[in-house]
Amino acid sequence: MIEFQVNGQAVTFSGDTNTPLLWVLRDELKLTGTKYGCGIGQCGACTVHVDGRAQRSCMLPANAADGRDIRTIEGLAGPEDDLHPVQQAWLELDVPQCGYCQAGQIMATVDFLSRVPKPSDADIDAQHSNLCRCGTYVRIRAAIHRAAELMADSA
Repeated sequence: MIEFQVNGQAVTFSGDTNTPLLWVLRDELKLTGTKYGCGIGQCGACTVHVDGRAQRSCMLPANAADGRDIRTIEGLAGPEDDLHPVQQAWLELDVPQCGYCQAGQIMATVDFLSRVPKPSDADIDAQHSNLCRCGTYVRIRAAIHRAAELMADSA
């Protein structure tokens, strides 16, 4: 049995500890905001935070979460359901097309902006590796810049 936190709540998992964290989140905990994309850690649709850093949950065995703090898209908004600046920027700029990859895009961006608070286009192109089948990269880039502004304003 493993114990960890998900979105601030203590949880236990007593199944096969080699089960990918993605399936524990979706099937056991019913947190379906995290999506299954490629299943090989390439697309980033399954991105969650593990101790504050973006990780591909499809490639992370559940036992790697033992004792760790996991945050999913469901846990990103504040306690009063106030949106995270990245979520706010995504809405302002109408980023999603089909929307399937967007939870992973947002989680990756939150981590990215924590490390690079004032990114250039080159920074974004070099470090933001989540894929979008709809090709909304121009809007994603604009939203990352807008989120950086919102985060700087709130600091």
